[in-house]
Amino acid sequence: MKTIPVRHLKASIKEPNLSGNFTIKSLQELLSGKDMVHELHRHDFYFFLVLKKGTGNHEIDFVDYNVANYTVFIIRPGQVHKLKLGSNSEGFMIQFNTDFYYPIDKRMNFLLQKVSASNHYLLEEDLFSRINLLLASIFSEYKDKAEAYKEVIKSNLHILFIELLRLKSTNNKDSNTKDLYIQESLEKFLHLLETNITRVKQVSKYASMLNLSNYQLNTITKQTLGKTASEVINEQIILESKRYLLASSNQINQIAYYLGYEDVSYFIRFFKKHTGYSPEAFRKKLT
Repeated sequence: MKTIPVRHLKASIKEPNLSGNFTIKSLQELLSGKDMVHELHRHDFYFFLVLKKGTGNHEIDFVDYNVANYTVFIIRPGQVHKLKLGSNSEGFMIQFNTDFYYPIDKRMNFLLQKVSASNHYLLEEDLFSRINLLLASIFSEYKDKAEAYKEVIKSNLHILFIELLRLKSTNNKDSNTKDLYIQESLEKFLHLLETNITRVKQVSKYASMLNLSNYQLNTITKQTLGKTASEVINEQIILESKRYLLASSNQINQIAYYLGYEDVSYFIRFFKKHTGYSPEAFRKKLT
């Protein structure tokens, strides 16, 4: 079965302990006066695009975003995206594997997960200036490789995530400790969905992974998303289906099997029920 192209970080002979886990690049140097065009693909690592100045278009899981000044894009491992970036864009591109960033504080273990729950951040100029200073410091450390530079990079990433998380909190001023627990549980659930959806589709199994009852998980999704856990699972199945329908030429039965459906006709009925189109009609409509 043909799969969506997956990009990996490659280790360098000069920097085998870092480059395979983390890279940061200046967009001005990367673009060299030319537009950047990336066709639809996915990563097995985190991808941050931080734009002081930018033009173009960025499609993430089939949602279109205009590339604009003072913008941060975050792509989680497994998400699909395509990007057209104008030659005059300025900023940084950061890429790192999931095992690169590990905060010591257990409470902060889900910081990156929380921040990356949003793919798009549009910042005010003053906040962007603070973030840009952090990125300039990370870029300098990455290039100079002074003593303990990896620790400095991780510390600055930590501050970057906190700044973005504060922005999310500011946009949701009614949050409290109870809401924080609910939000953390939701984000854990969504992360589990992304990594297990082809194998696990039962509410009970996800609830068990989270040490919750079915009732508790449903309460969390209803309070935060206005949907049952089953509805959220179905949406993830449909999203993964669309990824493969639009990003590959695989036959419908191959996609059904990949998603864990032995009965292809059931998969077709399921897809049509939730989208209004058969998988083949959906593919023809959008390609």
